[in-house]
Amino acid sequence: MSITKKVSVLAVGLGMVGTLAACGSSSDDTGGSGSGGKTVTLVSHDSWAASKDVVAAFEKESGYKVRVLEDGDAGQAVNKAILTKDNPQGDVFFGVDNTLLSRALDNGLFQPYEAKGSDRVRPEYRADQDKHRVTPVDTGDICVNYDKAYFDRHGLTPPTSFDDLAEPAYKDLLVTENAGSSSPGLGFLLGTAAKYGDDGWEGYWKKLKANGVKVVDSWEQAYNEEFSGSAGGKKAKGDRPLVVSYASSPPAEVVYADPQPATAPTGVAEGTCFRQVEYAGLLSNAKNTEGGKALLDFLLSKTFQEDMPLNMFVYPVREGARVPEVFSKSGPQAKDPQTLDPAKIADHRDQWVKSWTSLVLK
Repeated sequence: MSITKKVSVLAVGLGMVGTLAACGSSSDDTGGSGSGGKTVTLVSHDSWAASKDVVAAFEKESGYKVRVLEDGDAGQAVNKAILTKDNPQGDVFFGVDNTLLSRALDNGLFQPYEAKGSDRVRPEYRADQDKHRVTPVDTGDICVNYDKAYFDRHGLTPPTSFDDLAEPAYKDLLVTENAGSSSPGLGFLLGTAAKYGDDGWEGYWKKLKANGVKVVDSWEQAYNEEFSGSAGGKKAKGDRPLVVSYASSPPAEVVYADPQPATAPTGVAEGTCFRQVEYAGLLSNAKNTEGGKALLDFLLSKTFQEDMPLNMFVYPVREGARVPEVFSKSGPQAKDPQTLDPAKIADHRDQWVKSWTSLVLK
């Protein structure tokens, strides 16, 4: 999402991220990120966002200023956090999802902490329950989105399944992200592995490649530059009416439009969805561990969980947290998304990515 998707806001909404980062690094902060300091630093992918008043309330109550460091796409951010784990950039990392979780845990990225409110997280989203090294924060579905206007103009029925995407009618229409560097790109690959199995997913990607699938480095590039249905894609004259994005992307197109349309200009091919869960954790060598713990508690609070949907366009993981009506109208969660056991992802992910890279990019 992340589900993060992250988990994933449109470029037109990313101004809020910069505003939040600025408000968390004011000149009167003393103590830096040291133990007992007044600043707690959150390291995240580029799609982090939260309402200023919600963050301000946390800062007032906790006594900590929130500083946000954005570090690219989720996959890139996780890799960098692992490389810098001995001298981390911050105290808490947000944005590692179920596709990359084992990599972070196996590399000792996080230290144990059971955040307040963990007992209110829906059971299907919990992970690492014996050690509590990560805290579930949000969920979402990685799915193919389509440009409604394009398909109306061409009298073509939008695809609804993985199988459809390989049909000649959809040749040269799909853009996806690099599975080796992008969280949604990896999620889409895992969705095909779940759908077609160990013996079938490579054959499926051969069909997609023959059908003209385009691969770019990041979600931002795919969605906001290549995809003809997004606000950013229209400005960039994107020519791909199918994109790997999120089930919650259509509500974002409604919310950020001026004036807001009655219905979303984009739709979701529900038979292409893979369920994503995003986590946060206290970094193993965090300098401000108490501030980090307070921040993790905040991420599970009902206030933050209900603030997330219209900022990061993901679903809350906390039981009882309300979801805006625009989500139920334009971006409901998939009824039957593809899923994979985390242990299988851990055992096969790197080899799958290696095989995918050799097959699709060379």
